Amino acid sequence: MKTLLIFNHAPYDSTDVSWNGLRLADKLLDAGCDVRIFLMNEAVDMARDACVPPQGYDQDLTRMLKALIVRHATVKVCGTCMARCGIYKNQPYFDGAETSTMQALSDWVVDSDRILSF
Repeated sequence: MKTLLIFNHAPYDSTDVSWNGLRLADKLLDAGCDVRIFLMNEAVDMARDACVPPQGYDQDLTRMLKALIVRHATVKVCGTCMARCGIYKNQPYFDGAETSTMQALSDWVVDSDRILSF
């Protein structure tokens, strides 16, 4: 089953939205799903090494995303959002996070069995 998870929230926005989405992605991989992750808006920061947990936060979302990539989740990052969004503008993105487009997201939407947004 092809599952698309679209992330929009900043990684550390005082909620657990992104953390819960990454946890779900991990469990979907355990279940044998083809997991696709698309980062847009402020969520693009999750694909930057400069993004570190704030003091007192016990989860490292960037590390979690990297672990999903190692497990063969496909991660694409909106190219326009990379230039416009995030508090870490002009900081590099790590390997495994592919620069992408709205057209690619549209293609994934059409080709996915399940679509979730975080």
